[in-house]
Amino acid sequence: MECLSIVQFLENKSILVAGATGFLAKVLIEKIMRVQPKVKKLYLLLRAEDSVSALHRFNTEVIGKDLFGVVKEKYGANLNSLILEKITVLNGDITRDDLGLQESILEELFQEVDIIVNSAATTDFDERYDVALGINTYGPANILNFSMKCRNLRLLLHVSTAYVCGEKEGLVLETPFNMGATLNGTRGLDIENEKKIVDELLKKLRAESAPEKYIASTMKELGIQRANKYGWPNTYAFTKAMGEMLLGHLREETPLVIIRPTIITSTFQEPFPGWLD
Repeated sequence: MECLSIVQFLENKSILVAGATGFLAKVLIEKIMRVQPKVKKLYLLLRAEDSVSALHRFNTEVIGKDLFGVVKEKYGANLNSLILEKITVLNGDITRDDLGLQESILEELFQEVDIIVNSAATTDFDERYDVALGINTYGPANILNFSMKCRNLRLLLHVSTAYVCGEKEGLVLETPFNMGATLNGTRGLDIENEKKIVDELLKKLRAESAPEKYIASTMKELGIQRANKYGWPNTYAFTKAMGEMLLGHLREETPLVIIRPTIITSTFQEPFPGWLD
């Protein structure tokens, strides 16, 4: 079997990137544009109210960054035509079915997409539990469901975090999480039940006309409590771990890779040293 390099593998591939304004996604987009201009298409999914707002976010929060300086020098006056040919900006939301995309683009994506990279996440350690569950836990499941409709899918790459392993010392193996697994051995973790707890508490608070500030703080406290109960230090790590569980449980034959980056700092060498968003 021929062993292709990553650059070769990406040639003539259509790639959907979720969370396109995030740090890692920007670095990925920049490198693909710089080293593999023969990529067929980059579909970039951004949270925005409409396509105009999504394009504005792309221009200011992605291509407008200093990170793309080398790409701009390389292509010069041809950069705009390259972007028009290779990049399609989509306004969507991974917390919704079919990623909140308009029906007019769905059939094209189901036919064309070869690779999906999910780097969409909320990375606040003490995020509201309802928000973190929606993005970090159920978001990956929605991405997976979407990927199963892509007829030519070669790879679903999910960006998780090494923090899912909790606070440990020594060698930490990259062991996948089974559904309901916990870090401290406490039994009873049920993701659907976690969502039910959130929904019921939100319903109760809103029935009592609780102020939004109080609801937000209550949701933050709930996330920390639920994470600590099962051995995770914060809501971020807990909800990311549950996202991995859902992917592993639901994947069927989907070609899935989960990566767990550790602390992410600035660029080391490419496109230049020291860039940090």
